[in-house]
Amino acid sequence: MQTPPVPLPSATRWVLASLSLSLLLSSLGTSIANVGLPTLAQAFGASFQQVQWVVLAYLLAITTLIVSVGRLGDLVGRRRLLLGGIALFTVASGLCGIAPTLPLLIAARALQGLGAAVMMAITMAFVGEIVPKARTGSAMGLLGTMSAVGTALGPSLGGVLLATLGWRALFLVNLPLGALAVLLAWRCLPVDRKAASQAAVRFDYTGTLLLALTLGAYALAMTLGRGHFGWLNTTLLAAAALGVALFVRTEARAVSPLVHLGMFRDPGLSAGLAMNALVSTVMMATLVVGPFYLARGLGLDAAWVGGVMAVGPVVSAFSGVFAGRMVDRWGAPRMVVAGLAAMGVGAMGLSVLPVVFGMAGYIAAIAVLTPGYQLFQAANNTAAMQDIRPDQRGVTSGMLNLSRNLGLVTGASVMGAVFAWAVSAADVGTAPPADVATGLQITFAVAAALVVAALALALGTRAQAKPPLAT
Repeated sequence: MQTPPVPLPSATRWVLASLSLSLLLSSLGTSIANVGLPTLAQAFGASFQQVQWVVLAYLLAITTLIVSVGRLGDLVGRRRLLLGGIALFTVASGLCGIAPTLPLLIAARALQGLGAAVMMAITMAFVGEIVPKARTGSAMGLLGTMSAVGTALGPSLGGVLLATLGWRALFLVNLPLGALAVLLAWRCLPVDRKAASQAAVRFDYTGTLLLALTLGAYALAMTLGRGHFGWLNTTLLAAAALGVALFVRTEARAVSPLVHLGMFRDPGLSAGLAMNALVSTVMMATLVVGPFYLARGLGLDAAWVGGVMAVGPVVSAFSGVFAGRMVDRWGAPRMVVAGLAAMGVGAMGLSVLPVVFGMAGYIAAIAVLTPGYQLFQAANNTAAMQDIRPDQRGVTSGMLNLSRNLGLVTGASVMGAVFAWAVSAADVGTAPPADVATGLQITFAVAAALVVAALALALGTRAQAKPPLAT
């Protein structure tokens, strides 16, 4: 057990407040738009598949560019890039709010996603620079809390804005918040210190383009068709596989690569990225499957479904800081295992308890799963960022966020497909309640297996890290 660390200086707390607001805005940008899709379909006379690109454009921009902007922050300075990212996010929010057509709204959302990618990658990279190692867990827990707050706030705030001011307010609300974030970042963030050794380092444009195209192909393969794979999905997956091979070959030969392939020789980092993707896949299953089960399986109306679905983000918001303190006190490796164990119990609970206890069982399982996820995130991010080289913090942060996003897009497709297969109905939305309950059981049994796989990775990594016994 470690001794309690000393309190952070006031200047550091203000920096964390600035970073927290940036992360809240980026997560709010996703959740607040989802609630407005039906209204946007009516306003533009468009189909659901068309307005869905309002969300997809944002997520694709983040997924394809987050590693690149993290690396760019390592080269040009994190303060400068974060200020630019917040400003871009804010301006793009204004463009979304005044967009006269759906294509222009989608284009503005892609720009907003680029700003959000900067905000996500750079905030975590800043933690390793400004926070003492003994308090890294608490800082990561705080950032996790603000991300959960943004996710939880989106549906409720979006509903109020839609009812009172219309859909444009969903995006214009970011203008005052973005201005405040720029002001805080300008006044509080430390000045960039560019090392002399970085002067000759060049940005890897070829690697950036290859990675963006590869990730874009994979994300589209996972999202188009909503879980039903056709020839287009297969072609995109093949293009992504080819892109991976070309990217690895390019990075191995680059003088200043976007991603140093030697980083993956660190078993701790590689395992951390893999675990991050696995648990994000599981968490997306709750967002994909949960609403169908609550509405069809339990017969709840829209208000009750929204209330129950808000339990997870609310619990995450309250447990994030506490999870970070546990990481500081007990160490990241131990808390990674503890968080995954709690997630495993929660996933198995979702497979069993709702069928026996209904809504109460669902809420109880979520109340175990989500704090476990927050504890895992705080511990895993701390383990990855604590001992990383200063010139690699941005790209490492980007890779952590990328693995999470890849898990989310994979979960939306794969876990949705597992649920649809388990329900065994032509249309899940009209399936009998008993079939939907069966689908829930099978889907979260698969989710529990994914958590067990992540737990095995964590235990294996811990075993490798232990020094050999003296003879």
